[in-house]
Amino acid sequence: MKKFLSLVILLQLNFGFAQEKYDSSDAEKFQKEINSEYADAKTSPLMAEDLANFKALDFYPIDKKYAVIAQFIRTNREKPFEMKTSTDRKPVYVKYGEAHFTIDGKKMKLNIYKNIELSKQKKYKDYLFLPFSDLTCGNESYIGGKYIDLKTPKGNTIAIDFNTSYNPYCAYSHKYSCPKVPLENDLDIEIKAGVKKFHD
Repeated sequence: MKKFLSLVILLQLNFGFAQEKYDSSDAEKFQKEINSEYADAKTSPLMAEDLANFKALDFYPIDKKYAVIAQFIRTNREKPFEMKTSTDRKPVYVKYGEAHFTIDGKKMKLNIYKNIELSKQKKYKDYLFLPFSDLTCGNESYIGGKYIDLKTPKGNTIAIDFNTSYNPYCAYSHKYSCPKVPLENDLDIEIKAGVKKFHD
């Protein structure tokens, strides 16, 4: 019995340590890749005049505080819905689950979505979409909120790294049609992570 309890305590300690230990290499890779994408005329969402002078996006400093292991609750029997966008386009999404986590002692929840049409493609079958806004939006970060790309988790937790959050293409050009952040994903906290707004 003592051996069993010792094992349980050890596992709990290891799990806690795993959450505390943050590897910033993924966030650094994200920054390099998005800068390369935006610097390339073939893949950049930037307008020609902005692309001509583009050097790099402005990021918040990478902070492990904004990399969380959230409790993931799969929501079943959700009805697909048309998500509002910056244009008349209405792509069909479904609420796939909820992420529950804590930052600075404050409990938060975000809904995570799946694009119905996109998920039919083999490449994106595990792709999940996390749009959110926070108290920095309209000040230091884009007023329309930010996005995070996720993959379907196998268990009941999901890693969310806000350091890899990025602006919708609409932040750079009006020619794009971008999903609007649902009201339920507006966080009452400053998330000083990811890409900052492009123009002052």
